Amino acid sequence: MSGVSSKSLKVVFRADSSVDLGAGHVMRCLTLAAALRERGCAVSFISRDLPGNISANVEAAGYPVFRIPVEKIPTPDVPFALDVPADIARTAEILRQEQDVDWLVIDHYGVDESWETPLRSLVGKIMVIDDVANRRHDCDLLLDQNLYENMESRYDGLVPEHCTKFLGPRYALLRDEFVQARRSLRERDGSVKRILITFGGGDASNETAKALEAWRTVGRDDISVDVVVGGANPHREQLRQLCAGLPNVSFHCNVNNMAQMMAAADLAIGAGGSTTWERCFLGLPSITLIVADNQAATTTAVGVQGATLNVGWYEDVDSTGLAGIIRRVLSDPKALLEMTACGFALMGGAASTGAALLAQILCDTSLKGAGTSAK
Repeated sequence: MSGVSSKSLKVVFRADSSVDLGAGHVMRCLTLAAALRERGCAVSFISRDLPGNISANVEAAGYPVFRIPVEKIPTPDVPFALDVPADIARTAEILRQEQDVDWLVIDHYGVDESWETPLRSLVGKIMVIDDVANRRHDCDLLLDQNLYENMESRYDGLVPEHCTKFLGPRYALLRDEFVQARRSLRERDGSVKRILITFGGGDASNETAKALEAWRTVGRDDISVDVVVGGANPHREQLRQLCAGLPNVSFHCNVNNMAQMMAAADLAIGAGGSTTWERCFLGLPSITLIVADNQAATTTAVGVQGATLNVGWYEDVDSTGLAGIIRRVLSDPKALLEMTACGFALMGGAASTGAALLAQILCDTSLKGAGTSAK
């Protein structure tokens, strides 16, 4: 395989964030972007200017962001919907402006081969980050970092034969801070002295408030609780007040030390999604609610493996029911230790993460025409 100097690589990410979408797509792209930048790559982002987006955070991290006007207003039911022809035109204009883009990395449920194929001639290669396997892609590399029962076959017929697939949690895009935290992780003993409550960057249905009401009902003032919300959370001021009214409960917004907070916690309460792998990587037992369709299969599979307590869809769990679940978990140290062990087993070794591995592959893969697979 002929290599390409990482100094010459130019990588453009196409991902969106909003109140309804949350920040997960952009956040996992930022993780890969950081690993690429460490290798000398020039990285930029293309994102729609949706309500509650985190483009300012991306720019604060040092990456240029090309903002696309919102041509089609998404709905809470279909938050990833976009006007494909208009989006292609806007993206093509930016790619021509950037010139000589080596990799276009796409993390977007509204994008498929009808979007990718028209842009292929403007870039060296295309990488897709996906986890729903419900549409065809025209790409050279596909990453699905999640766990499914049919993981090895779920993209059959959905990607070209030459596409290299990286499947499973061992390729999870975890920031380097998690690797560092894992290396110095204390041994967990099944006791619970600190709980972490976090439902991602958006939390449109306000599951955080539900969890706080459940915790008030549990009434364990001897346990410390950290509540983490994103800057896009529309309920953050209400949540700040709720936390202030509960003993030993701390409110945090837009934290930059999540690995440290997970390492310090003994139990997490939160949603499925990419934070599942952060928790598993640090052996943090968790009570997980499914809050989006794309979380259902993975959260179920992780629950079957014993690495989380999957309590099902958020609509089916009220604060009273959640309080009962919390009480039961707090009284079962053995179950917590088993979740820790299962989480470690799913994620494998702690020497590196998928971000480092994939960044190296993107840097090393020849760009002399589609069809060359990264091995």
